[in-house]
Amino acid sequence: MTEKGQSAAGEQVRILNFIDGEYVEPIGGKYLENIEPATGKPYSLVPDSDQRDVELAVSAAQKAFPGWSRTPAADRSRILLRIADLIERDLDKLARAESIDTGKPLSLARNLDIPRAASNFRFFATAILHTENEAHVTDGVAFNYTLRLPLGVVGLISPWNLPLYLLSWKIAPAIACGNTAVAKPSELTPMTAYLLGETCREAGLPNGVLNIIQGTGQNVGSAITAHPKVVAVSFTGGTVTGRKVAETCAPLFKKVSLELGGKNPNIVFADADLDAAITGSLRSSFANQGQVCLCGSRIFVERPAYETFVQRFTDETGRLKVGDPLEKSTEQGAIVSKVQVEKVKFYVDLAQHEGGKVAVGGSPPAAPNERCKDGFFFCPTVITDLPVSCRTNREEIFGPVVSITPFDREEEVIHYANDCDYGLASSVWTQNLNRAHRVAEQIHTGTVWVNCWLVRDLRVPFGGMKQSGVGREGGNEALHFFTEPKNVCIAK
Repeated sequence: MTEKGQSAAGEQVRILNFIDGEYVEPIGGKYLENIEPATGKPYSLVPDSDQRDVELAVSAAQKAFPGWSRTPAADRSRILLRIADLIERDLDKLARAESIDTGKPLSLARNLDIPRAASNFRFFATAILHTENEAHVTDGVAFNYTLRLPLGVVGLISPWNLPLYLLSWKIAPAIACGNTAVAKPSELTPMTAYLLGETCREAGLPNGVLNIIQGTGQNVGSAITAHPKVVAVSFTGGTVTGRKVAETCAPLFKKVSLELGGKNPNIVFADADLDAAITGSLRSSFANQGQVCLCGSRIFVERPAYETFVQRFTDETGRLKVGDPLEKSTEQGAIVSKVQVEKVKFYVDLAQHEGGKVAVGGSPPAAPNERCKDGFFFCPTVITDLPVSCRTNREEIFGPVVSITPFDREEEVIHYANDCDYGLASSVWTQNLNRAHRVAEQIHTGTVWVNCWLVRDLRVPFGGMKQSGVGREGGNEALHFFTEPKNVCIAK
């Protein structure tokens, strides 16, 4: 076995926890098999850690907090910038690790996931150099100013679909602000988090500032959220688990940020640039095999454009190449796990039971090659003729499945878009500027993209409404979440 993600022939990599600047075995000595989605076979072992490992990590983070919190912002910034540089240096290695771990196309990991992880560190490394404190003169009798102080030890729990990207989205602002952290990546996709420990060590991050504990949500995630010394929890994942996190943290009065599920509407008006709308909708429907919380899984098309849109969209969907994630020509890789494939199959069957018609896809493809004969693949799927309020149109599938529904009036489609328990993101395609502003204001989602999808600006607030979450991430929202405001009032 090796310790850096590079295995010799015939050997499985043994992933380790990262505590107090060192790679360590789980205290219980237990490991889980880490399955490569494209092959369906185990290729590494991930620690099955428990409360004892979390306790060690929290202790290390507590020990590191006084020194790190007093480290000048400029020095913290230099270390985070160095982490960003090292991620970019190791782009190919990290992208390959991410592709093998998740099943996503290597090109996607190389062009999007890993570069955005580096951008997260670079953004917050510089953001802490440009913060401002509020000051108020009170009726000539006092002078007030506000300090923003680091919280202490924070818990960071990230999902499997964008492993390094979303983990760094939490780690970067947390440690930039002077906190120390205990992070838990998904047990399904642990590899790039494992490699990040060595990156941080090489960058000069002091021991204990970042600790990474591998394992299940039941054993590790619950121990982090319940630990009395973890003062805040940032969680990205499913709504059911998010509810459990909130229930655990509420009696302990912890700060909580929850970025949860989505069932996002994608609205195409008849006056839209149809070429742009189809290209953008294809990407928003099937990026990362539809395993992105922001994917537009409910497409609503104004009736005059409906038939043309459906025909062209299904034609383009059918041309997407499902294949080995490591091949350059692959556009659709593997689904992350056997359980997730079975979930996708369930919803396709349910859609047909609810009256839907499978216009394209609807089943696993033929194996792309011998290596992937036992992998977890599913064809990009388009379903039409579904009732707007059916389960398939209301429940998050998190796979390469979208529905297309016609509408006649603006008020009607706004109702359709909002008739859902989720409120994370939406897209609107129109060349009518007044309509774009009007519809964007009325849709109940935390983000509305107009004539685009997944255009990213790290300064803007990100998060959802309703069952899509609580709180916001990004920019000043993240800096505020990971700090505590303190008002100082000085009498004249």
